[in-house]
Amino acid sequence: KNEKVRDRGGEAERELSADTENAMAGVMRTGARRVAAVVGMRQRAAVARRVHTLPDLEYDYGALEPVLSARIMELHHSKHHNAYVNNLNKTLEQIDAASARGDLTTALKLQPALRFNGGGHINHSIFWTNLCAPDSQSAADHAPKLSAALAARFGSVDAMIAEMTAKAGGVQGSGWAWLGLEPKHGGLEIVAMPNQDPLQPATGLVPLLGIDCWEHAFYLQYLNDRPKYLGEIWRCVNWKNLEARYLAAAPSS
Repeated sequence: KNEKVRDRGGEAERELSADTENAMAGVMRTGARRVAAVVGMRQRAAVARRVHTLPDLEYDYGALEPVLSARIMELHHSKHHNAYVNNLNKTLEQIDAASARGDLTTALKLQPALRFNGGGHINHSIFWTNLCAPDSQSAADHAPKLSAALAARFGSVDAMIAEMTAKAGGVQGSGWAWLGLEPKHGGLEIVAMPNQDPLQPATGLVPLLGIDCWEHAFYLQYLNDRPKYLGEIWRCVNWKNLEARYLAAAPSS
């Protein structure tokens, strides 16, 4: 009898242990599903927050002719800029996925792609707003406060144009020339940046005007004559836009 009692007791303990293990396994599966759901929600939310889109232009592709042809503008905007946007979104998704699984190595390896494509999106988004129909605006009439600041810093607006044109002409390979504002003291500087490196993260300068020195910005029309392109592009500068950017970023007196 004692042996039967012990057998029944052992069976009960084994059943209880099995029930406990099954219950714990169920809890762990439920917890894992919940964690996965939370991670998935966070990933989706991060991706949703970071979807960038190609900005519309405030003018038609042909609005900058004869300085920039409609075909150049169409290809530059709808193909080149759009490629930066698509690759930026793809890179951000990959960074989010790597971060979610704790893969710091992969996330760090993606930083050059983030800088290149993110910079391309930032730079072109500014560039389009810096442009307008040829010979439709002047610095004196449409950017009086910026003109005064340029004269104080460079001697005259024309002197700034000459210096920035030379800086853009000296860009080796691909890159940008920028007129930037130091926001703390209000100093104006001309800087060349390589590739698609964005101005503000690298220098702290707030971008006012960017000149795209990549060949895709002009080659179809000017071939390899970058100096001619740089001389003509000033006819399309949107001085109203530069004035607004300057007033928004300049320190209050």
